[in-house]
Amino acid sequence: MLILHCPYCDLNADETELAGGGEAHIKRPGMDADDTAFETYLFSRKNPRGPHFERWRHANGCGKWFHAARCTQTLEVFGTYPAQTLEPPADIIAKIRKRHPDWQSDTEVKVAS
Repeated sequence: MLILHCPYCDLNADETELAGGGEAHIKRPGMDADDTAFETYLFSRKNPRGPHFERWRHANGCGKWFHAARCTQTLEVFGTYPAQTLEPPADIIAKIRKRHPDWQSDTEVKVAS
């Protein structure tokens, strides 16, 4: 069973108390974006095998949204943090790298391209 820690009410909640909200850290295109960019924003989501950042809502608790970093293969949870955080915290990135040394964040992939 998937158990995530709510960073707001400081409780560990199992998946029956939570509502998934999809991929985290999605950036909305600006007003000058073309239709293709907006279509990508609305409909294209990553579905990686391995570490992934997701949005979750503590539906049967405090009701607030938060982000979680977890492995989609093993359900290992690397950590949770408030939804207002724009980038994953460094300590969570370090936990992911410890278990998956070859993993790269999206920011690193864009810089390397």
